[in-house]
Amino acid sequence: MLNPSFSSLSDPETTSAKKRYQAEACVAKHTGDRTEQQDRAAVFAHPSRKGTLMAVLADGMGGHSGGAMAAEQVILKARQNFESFAPASESAPDLLRSIIDEAHIVIKLTRFTSEQDPHSTAVVFMMQPDRADWAHCGDSRFYHFRSGALVSRSSDHSLVEELVRKGRLDSEGALRHPNRNVLLSCLGSEREPRVDVGHVSPLVGGDAFLLCSDGLWAYIGEEEAGSILASQSPRDAASTLIELARQRARGGGDNISLAIVKLVEVPNRPRTDYAGMGG
Repeated sequence: MLNPSFSSLSDPETTSAKKRYQAEACVAKHTGDRTEQQDRAAVFAHPSRKGTLMAVLADGMGGHSGGAMAAEQVILKARQNFESFAPASESAPDLLRSIIDEAHIVIKLTRFTSEQDPHSTAVVFMMQPDRADWAHCGDSRFYHFRSGALVSRSSDHSLVEELVRKGRLDSEGALRHPNRNVLLSCLGSEREPRVDVGHVSPLVGGDAFLLCSDGLWAYIGEEEAGSILASQSPRDAASTLIELARQRARGGGDNISLAIVKLVEVPNRPRTDYAGMGG
C-alpha cells in the first residue's frame, strides 16, 4: 500500500536576468518494509532572499533511533546555516561544505550522550537566482535533469562505485553486489567526510533536480526518472517514483526519501503603458 508523506513548496519569485521561473518543490518519504523511518528530507525557502531555496536529504544509519537522530542533525544544521547565509561573506560551495562538516561533528559528539553509533549520508542543494549548487557525502544521490535528459549525477562514496570506476564491476553487478551498502565516506565516522560539490549556471525552464536515498535509486533508472520528472509535477512525480520503487522492491524495500525541485518558465507579464490616459 502506497502511503508516502509529502510536503511542498512553490517559489514564484525565482528569476534570471532574462526570464522568470516558478520553482516547484516537493519532499516525500516512505518507510518501505522497515520498522522505522531513518531517512530525513526537507525543502525550505530563505527567510529574506527571494528566489533562494534549499533542499536537503539524509539517510541515517546506526541502530534503533540512532540513524534517525543522525539524519535529523543534518536537516537542523542545513536550516541553521542556510538562514544565516550571506553571499557577500560566504560562497555557496563553502556554505554547503560547512553544513556537512558541522553536521558530521555534531553526529560524532552524540556518541558520548547515547549508546548508538550514529552515521548518515547527506545531499544538500541550494538554488539562487540563475545558479544552483550541490554537495554530497555517502551514497544518497543528486541528479540534474534538463527537459528529461540527464545532465549530471553525483558519484557514490561506496565500495561498489569504486569498483565500477575501476572497471571491475558494471552498473548491473553493482546493484546485486553483496557489499553494495558498504560506504567509504559518511557523516559520523572516525574519518573526516569526503564532500563532493557541483554547480550549474545559468538555469533554464525544464531543469529538474532530484535528491534521493538508495531506497529509491536502486530501483529507478536514470532515463526513467528523467522522463517522469519532465512529464509530471514534482508531487505527482514523487508519488510515481515511490510507487515504482515499492513495486520493484517486492517486500524487501528500504526507507525511501526524495526531494524534487523543478523550474517552470513563467510567461513575462505584458507591460501596460498608462501614459496619456485620463478622465
